[in-house]
Amino acid sequence: MGGPDKLTDAERAAAIAAFEKLGICTQLAEAAAGLGWKTPSHIQEQAIPHLIAGQDVIGLAQTGSGKTGAFSLPILQALMDKPQEHFALILSPTRELAIQIAEQVEALGSGIGVKSCVLVGGIDMMAQAIALAKRPHVLVGTPGRVVDHLSNTKGFSLKQLKHLVLDEADKLLDMDFEQEIDQILKVIPRERRTQLFSATMTNKVQKLQRACLVKPVKIEVAHKYSTVDTLRQQYVFIPAKYKDCYLAYVINELSGSTFMIFTRTCESTRRIALLLRNLGFGAVPIHGHMSQPKRLGALNKFKSGERNILVATDVASRGLDIPSVDVVINFDVPQNSKDYVHRVGRTARAGRSGRSVTIVTQYDVELFQKIEHLTGVKMEQFQAEREEVLLLLERVSDAQRLATMQMKEADAGKKGKRKADDDDEGAGGGGRGGPKPKLGGGRRKY
Repeated sequence: MGGPDKLTDAERAAAIAAFEKLGICTQLAEAAAGLGWKTPSHIQEQAIPHLIAGQDVIGLAQTGSGKTGAFSLPILQALMDKPQEHFALILSPTRELAIQIAEQVEALGSGIGVKSCVLVGGIDMMAQAIALAKRPHVLVGTPGRVVDHLSNTKGFSLKQLKHLVLDEADKLLDMDFEQEIDQILKVIPRERRTQLFSATMTNKVQKLQRACLVKPVKIEVAHKYSTVDTLRQQYVFIPAKYKDCYLAYVINELSGSTFMIFTRTCESTRRIALLLRNLGFGAVPIHGHMSQPKRLGALNKFKSGERNILVATDVASRGLDIPSVDVVINFDVPQNSKDYVHRVGRTARAGRSGRSVTIVTQYDVELFQKIEHLTGVKMEQFQAEREEVLLLLERVSDAQRLATMQMKEADAGKKGKRKADDDDEGAGGGGRGGPKPKLGGGRRKY
């Protein structure tokens, strides 16, 4: 869900009443309204009453549907009745998503003094062990690190656990966490409530459901691979050799927006972020080869509005709660059409409007057609006059050369003593080449 928008007094009263109607107590309903939630989302409306009644739930919902609120509010309510340490464990596929869920749990539970602890890789085990010793109520983590603590951290056990949540279960299983999940299931009580949330219902997810849920209530919020109605889906069909040029043109035409650009590889993410910086755009990369503090640093720069372009691999495309992205650009058409649905789920969230632009080259036609077939949506063409686009060619070629040089220097720096600078986002507007003026004041096209 989006960031905290201040509600008017009337909206606040209506929001509190709407959450109370689902069985949420006044204190937590006030906390939800305090986060700017005007009404419960569909998944919250359907899941919360079942969860409060003590049933297991399997929820099929898109990213951005408000599922974190759906599983957190009933857990916090149960915790208020019987406070205890290690009350709930929420498993997530990525570190960023785990950190985000913990932030939302703490925000919702701030009035009741909830303590949470994040258990993810890339962060010191010892610091996490110290946090565990403070007896947090809610644990949020990635399966691998949770298993590490179960094996190595003295005194840590999940024998008292009352609630287990598997968020983005399809992704958890795609990332081969099955073994770790099995190990966790072996050491937690059979008498517990379990919730499983997934964007898609795969065979693996069904198998997991049979293994750990008891007579679950199934809640489906959207048809299998739908994109929201408020999303304007566009494409631009281009020769592969001018791909960078068209990317710069699209960003320029829609200047004043916030962007998320998806690429296929970590290298590509680094290169595009540098290229755009060299053209004077505020871009930051986020990908699997960056250390955790750098990833969070880049994400925070984007969230705070300090930078308006986030370049990411699909690792970042699941579950990142970035309040609102105006435009999603698919620089590389995803190999898996389902990833397209998750990527464009970054914009047009919580009822807002948004736009996606997919850059299609002569090599991507089949993948592009598969996406249209899966979503049932015919994309419209983004207007880009070839002559106009190619006016940028010289500037873009210069920026490409500079980006290649910067990557080579950064890689050489990694081998030597110096730290790589490209991922560190220290290179302001124009990388080491100094800031260049922004590309011409683009016309907005609607």
